[in-house]
Amino acid sequence: MTLPLGCDAVEVPARLGPLLMPRLPRTGCVYTDRTHWWWIVPADSDVALEWPEPARYVPGAVVVPAGLRAPGALRLVHRPDGTLPYTPPIPLYLALCRATGTTPTWSRPVSA
Repeated sequence: MTLPLGCDAVEVPARLGPLLMPRLPRTGCVYTDRTHWWWIVPADSDVALEWPEPARYVPGAVVVPAGLRAPGALRLVHRPDGTLPYTPPIPLYLALCRATGTTPTWSRPVSA
């Protein structure tokens, strides 16, 4: 896989992972363990976005091929069809907002 934009990750509790997958038009690398799921997104995908709770934005993610996984480490649950490991951040953000009942920041009233 190629990493032209660098990698960050969006971490969500494991209960939300299966809810998000069918809501995404395209999915990159997704890793999981017993408590969390991580979506690989392009670096700086947090610029101008307030990721909704309980999601956590994690800069500096590393894409590890499934065959190099250490025992007890993250498990690759989705591998993209193409050569880029990224999930598009805006559809992921909107899916997270919907799953958590959060209004996207650009839809909130502006106070003067």
